[in-house]
Amino acid sequence: MDSNFEQISVKPGFMKHNGGLLFRTISEKEYEFKSKINEKHLNASGITHGGYIAALIDAGAGTSAYRSTNNLPCVTISLDLKFIGASKINDEIMGNVKILKKTKTLVFLFCELKCEDKIIASASGIWKIVNIKTQNLKTK
Repeated sequence: MDSNFEQISVKPGFMKHNGGLLFRTISEKEYEFKSKINEKHLNASGITHGGYIAALIDAGAGTSAYRSTNNLPCVTISLDLKFIGASKINDEIMGNVKILKKTKTLVFLFCELKCEDKIIASASGIWKIVNIKTQNLKTK
């Protein structure tokens, strides 16, 4: 594993179950993440399942939003995905995230997912910065 990347899927959950996600900070507004495709990530056609691509982008871009806010909790409000190409078993796919704008409550970003320098998906998204102290978490 590349020493510049850290494994961020350390707690039990969806991404850890699916092989984890490696992540690194490039700058205050740029981040990268990567994952290696294995058999459980494939669809019936033998290429990477779109649902896995979506989950990977959501996790990598969401971590970028979180890191860009100095680790304030963020939740996905909107994620607009475009599936452009395909990847297959044993491919390493790399996500590049650019933070476009931050407000007091929102993070706007763009993400490209590549395999061997070919774009396989792109996404634009909005994350809500969640203030845990004031949020009412009671269910009715």
